[in-house]
Amino acid sequence: MSDRIAQTSRPIHDLLARRWSTRAFDAAKPVSREQLITLLEAGRWAPSCNGDEPWRYLVWDRKRDPEGFQKAFDCLSENNRKWVKNVPLLMLSCAGSNFAATGKPNRWTQHDTGAASTSMALQAAALGLAYHQMGGFDADKARAAFNVPAEYTPMAMIAVGYQAGADVLDEETKAKELRPRGRKPLAERFFEGGWGKGVTA
Repeated sequence: MSDRIAQTSRPIHDLLARRWSTRAFDAAKPVSREQLITLLEAGRWAPSCNGDEPWRYLVWDRKRDPEGFQKAFDCLSENNRKWVKNVPLLMLSCAGSNFAATGKPNRWTQHDTGAASTSMALQAAALGLAYHQMGGFDADKARAAFNVPAEYTPMAMIAVGYQAGADVLDEETKAKELRPRGRKPLAERFFEGGWGKGVTA
C-alpha cells in the first residue's frame, strides 16, 4: 500500500520506508521454505555483543506443522488472534541471559535479539513479505508449551506472510490498520550533547 510508506523529514532507504506492521494477511499465500531460510539467514548475520548471537527463534509453519502452529497461536492475546488467524508463519524470538563462552551475564541480549528481528523485518520487506512483531502473547504459556529453557526470555511473537486488503479484518482491527502512520518529532526521541537536548538539523 503506497499510502503506508513512511513520511520522513529526510529521504531514507526504500526498505526502511516501506517496512510497516500490517495486520491484514493473505491466508491463501504461504511463505516458501526458501523465503523462510532467507529470513533466518538475515537474522543470523545481525550484529551482537562479542559476536555472541544470544538469540534463539522458534518457527511454526501452518502447513508443515499445524499442531505446533496452533499451540503457538493459542499463546497469543485475544486481540492478536483476530488477525493472526490468516497468517501462514509464526516465530517466537527469545533472548539468552549469559555469554556462551564464559557463562557470565550478558546484559545486551535483548538489544541484540531485537537487532536480529529487525534484520529479518528488513529482509522480509525486500522479499515482498509482511512481518509483524507482537508483544501480546503469554510468555509463560509459550515457555511451557515449547520447553523454552529458563535462561531464555520469550520476547516477541512474529507473524510473517503476504499482505492482504484491510477488508479481511474485523471492524476494530481494520480501523487500526487504516489509521495514518506517524512518529514523534525527531528531537523528542534523539538527543545531542545531553539528555533532553533534541537533535536539530
